[in-house]
Amino acid sequence: MARLLPSAALALAVIAGGTYWYSTQQSGGTAQGVSFSPVSAATAQEVDTSGVIDMTLGAEDAPITVVEYASFTCPHCKTFHENVFKDIKENYIDTGKVKFVYREVYFDRFGLWAGMVARCGGEERYFGITDVLFEQQSEWTGNGSPAVVADNLRRIGRVAGMSDEQVNACLQDGEKAQALVAFYQQNAEADGISSTPSFIINGESYSNMNYRDFSAVLDGLLEE
Repeated sequence: MARLLPSAALALAVIAGGTYWYSTQQSGGTAQGVSFSPVSAATAQEVDTSGVIDMTLGAEDAPITVVEYASFTCPHCKTFHENVFKDIKENYIDTGKVKFVYREVYFDRFGLWAGMVARCGGEERYFGITDVLFEQQSEWTGNGSPAVVADNLRRIGRVAGMSDEQVNACLQDGEKAQALVAFYQQNAEADGISSTPSFIINGESYSNMNYRDFSAVLDGLLEE
């Protein structure tokens, strides 16, 4: 069962509620990350997302483009990446048949923080960090304490070759957080995304699939 996106304006990143403004949280003088409060739809249109890029794998001229919408805190997304994605990567992305685009969905601030840390590592390290975030999802989300989550994300950042100072700077970047959420919402609204993981394959929408069904879709497109 896919994780459904919320449909009301809550204290989360939600599609229907416009975009969100962020402020740095402090605990004992240590920056933890950014948190949500809603802003108007008019403000959402004013957010500059020009600095946000899609994270991609595979050949630019591949005959198939797969766009995945997923959250780093979504258990179904973790299952997909552990059980399906690795085979898609081996058989379709690495062989030049598929260009893969990963778009982050933000159910909560922890998913946003994870996305910010992954992007902090740059394009070359992004998907390696993504693998760790899914593999260790239950570990880094911990007991739900913001301080614990932030410390766990710093640990993942260190393993990826970043310093605590670099990770802290990423977690405190309110403008980047605002741009990321606006970018996500603009794309999700345009593609009609209502749950995670969801996929846009050569312009057509698909819900979560096992490898057999996913490969059948890809093979069908390759035969056209």
